[in-house]
Amino acid sequence: MQAVVILYGTACCHLCAEADAVLHSLGIAALHIDIADDDDLLELYGTRIPVLRHADAELCWPFDAEAVMRLLA
Repeated sequence: MQAVVILYGTACCHLCAEADAVLHSLGIAALHIDIADDDDLLELYGTRIPVLRHADAELCWPFDAEAVMRLLA
């Protein structure tokens, strides 16, 4: 079973859109979690979004395709 790739962000975050474009360029479909809907996530990720999570590892913005591939390896 393949681990889920999660992108934490908010709907109005232009950096989150850029992060999503990086994932899209690699053909990676991530589960998008809007941290604005959860106080705990907002506290945890509020100043770090977008954050990409895979298994037990996180990658904070800015990241590029190479960094994403290292995260997923």
